[in-house]
Formats: sequence, structure tokens, C-alpha cells
Amino acid sequence: MGALWENFLVSERQKYLHYHQQWVRTIFWRTYQQGIDYIEESDGSFRAFEFKWNPNAKARFSQTFLQSYSPAQTDILHGDNFEPFVGI
Repeated sequence: MGALWENFLVSERQKYLHYHQQWVRTIFWRTYQQGIDYIEESDGSFRAFEFKWNPNAKARFSQTFLQSYSPAQTDILHGDNFEPFVGI
């Protein structure tokens, strides 16, 4: 179910960005130990997102990523808070 959730969020986000003419670079970041589900870069600023089907699931952002890129925003998206991300 988690993979379907990720696919839904990424595809809906891409549609939202296209319809609102917001051009961002999308990145998937991974090390051997950990990854980040979805990253947007715009004007040198990074926004990182983790997707969890279960609202109670634990999620962490890689310290390596946080220290290297200093994202302007990090969010964990789940069924209770995803609507603004996809424009609902």
C-alpha cells in the first residue's frame, strides 16, 4: 500500500504543479541506509517530503541530507494532511 500511496502523491503533485505553472526540479535522494521520498528544488531552495500511508508511522529525514542541503521545508505527508500538497 505504501508504494501506491507514494505513486499517488507524486503523480498528483506533478499535475498540481503543471496546472499552476510552478516549475520545480524534482529529486529523489538516497544513500545505502536511507532515502527521501520526494524533493523539490526551486531557486536554490529545497523542500523535502516523506510519504507514509499510516499517520502513526515514524519517519526521519537523513542527517546527511539535512546537513548538506539545509532544506527550507521538511514534511511528513500521510492521509490526514496531504490535501494542500496536491491542491485539494
